[in-house]
Parts: sequence; C-alpha cells; structure tokens
Amino acid sequence: MKFTPEQDEFAAAVRAFCDRECRTLAQRDALTAGGTLANSPEILRKLAAHGWLGVSIPEAYGGAGAGMVDECLFLEETSRGLAPITAYSTGLTAAQTYLRYGTEEQKKDILGGICAGEIEAIALSEPGAGSDLGSVRIKATLDGDHYVVNGQKTWTSAAHIARHILLLARTDPGGTKHQGLTLLIVPTDTPGLEIRGIQTMEPHTVNDLFFTDVRIPVANVVGEAGQAWKHLMRGLSVERLIIATMSLGAAQRSLDDVLAYVKEREQFGRPIGSFQAIRHRIADLATEIAYAKAFVYDVAARIDAGEEDQLAREGAMAKLKCTEIAKHTALEAMQMMGGYGYAREYGMEGQVRKALAPPIYGGTNEIQREIISKSLGL
Repeated sequence: MKFTPEQDEFAAAVRAFCDRECRTLAQRDALTAGGTLANSPEILRKLAAHGWLGVSIPEAYGGAGAGMVDECLFLEETSRGLAPITAYSTGLTAAQTYLRYGTEEQKKDILGGICAGEIEAIALSEPGAGSDLGSVRIKATLDGDHYVVNGQKTWTSAAHIARHILLLARTDPGGTKHQGLTLLIVPTDTPGLEIRGIQTMEPHTVNDLFFTDVRIPVANVVGEAGQAWKHLMRGLSVERLIIATMSLGAAQRSLDDVLAYVKEREQFGRPIGSFQAIRHRIADLATEIAYAKAFVYDVAARIDAGEEDQLAREGAMAKLKCTEIAKHTALEAMQMMGGYGYAREYGMEGQVRKALAPPIYGGTNEIQREIISKSLGL
C-alpha cells in the first residue's frame, strides 16, 4: 500500500529515534543491564513522551487515535531498530480486549497506563493448556463480591514488570470446555500471587504464576462473566498482526545487517557480496520480506476499514509467514556472516535467538496452519 506523507514522516522519526538511542550494542547493553533485561523503562518513557506509545489507542484513553497501519509502522521500526521494548506488544495485545469489552473505568486506567509506558500482561497458558486453551483448569470461585483464584499459569510474558495481569480462569465448571471461562484483572501486587521467572535463551521475559486464595473483586471482570472464550476469539487478527509486524521488522534488521557485512567483508580478493551464491540468497530474502510487508499492511488497512472480524485467515497467514521469514532470514544471515554471525559483537546471534520464539507464541504456527486450512474447507 502507499503510505501518506504523514505516515512516512512518522516511520522516519521512529527510525531516527532508534538510530540515536539504541543503534549500537554498547547503547543497548547500557539500557538492558548488559543484555540481561528485555525491556528498558527509559526507552519506554522517551517513546511515551513523544506520544508514540498507543498510537492506535483512542485519544479519550491517552492514545493518538490513529489506526493499525500507524501502529504497525511503529512496531516495525522499533523492532527493526532493536528498541528494547518487547513487553509493549504484550500490553498492546491486552489493549484489544480492554477496548472491546472493558468498562470506561478499566479503559481509562489500563489503556492510559500503556500509553504512558506502563506494562500489562495476559495469562492464558497453563502446564496442561497451551494450544488447547479450552482445557484451562485454574479456578475462580465466587465468594460474595470477590472471586477466589487458585491454580497456576505459565509462559506469561512480562508479568514480572506488569501493573496488571489479564487472567483467563474457569468460573463455572459446568457445560462444555469453552463455556464458563472469565477474564479477570489481577493487580500484580495482589496478596497470594507469586511470580517466578522462567529461564530461556533470551533475557527474562516469561514467567510461571502461582495463585493461592487470591481474592479479585467482581468489578475486575472484563466483559461478561463466563463468556471469555467469545471475547478471546474476537480481536485475534490484531494480536497476530502485532506479532507479524514485529517479526517483519526483525527480518528487515537481519537483512540490513547482513547486507552491510557482505559489502565490506572480503575473501579471495573481493567483497563476498559479489559472489553469486551470496547475491542470490540475499535476493531471495529481500523478495520474501517485500511480499510479507505488502501483505501485513494490507491486513492492517483492512482492519482500519472495519473488517477485523472477517480476517481470521489473513491474520493467521501474516503471523505464520512473517515469523518464519524472520527466523529464516536470521539463520541465513548468520551463515553468510560465518564466525562473525555467531559473535555477540555483530548482533546476529541475538537476532537468531529472538526469532526462535515467535513461531511458538501467540498460537503456534501449527495452529495457524490449521486455521488457514479449515478456512479453505479442509
């Protein structure tokens, strides 16, 4: 699609910000305690000061009131620029549920916080319920004007730095597995909630959550009690588009870096980028990224046109394709850079590590293929 002059200027401004604030490894290490943190509160505050966080959130709740095209430009450029703000996307995903089903009080509080640089988390997966979310077992039992929550969640992104957790719990054990589920807002300082980090290939991002007689006011229900499955199924196109766009930015960054490398690195008396084997591999990567970008922004424009609930297949396609391209591009770039691709100094090893998780979270790519194939009548 063709962007407006204002959108081009916005993307250029975000790119310039990243170039200025976090372009070098030394800058990113300073912002993330030597690479041990995935998020920088300092960068989030600066982005909020520019009015760029929550660009797609209505002005009434602290955002800029723009659309998903503008939000995707922000996500793509900050991902491409390696801005350490991965938890922002988690909050933005949660925002979609609050926008559709939250009360005015909930929206003003939580969406306003996201636009100001605060983090929100979503707790869906359990040890026995990942792709099959209908098998959620964590219980929330009604006791007067509170729900009492007991059980465990896992793989909860950003819970350790979030202000609230949007919790999926079973409030009614009767009916089918997709009935009786409710979304609850759980402040992270609530007594009885324990958050434990899970060690992974990347800096601390995901967590186990343990709920022991955690009392949550009935007023903290988001949407209608018992109807969480319906609430979650709507808005998935936006969640998948968020992941797709960040992966698109990561793929472009890997391509940018390997291009710069092969133009300078010499072997056998000439730059390695002059060898046909390298040129053709890079041509293939550039083509894949260009096609993915066109598709991502087409989906974003259709969401802005009010077609969000008709884009289940397209959202799944975007998530599937962009996450696979990001992984493939990083691995190809590492191979073309040889030993330097494996060295932390050049950053490609970090791109590889970062590209391995997106095909798993937000609905595994196997689930995305199921959605796509069913939409084709299979």
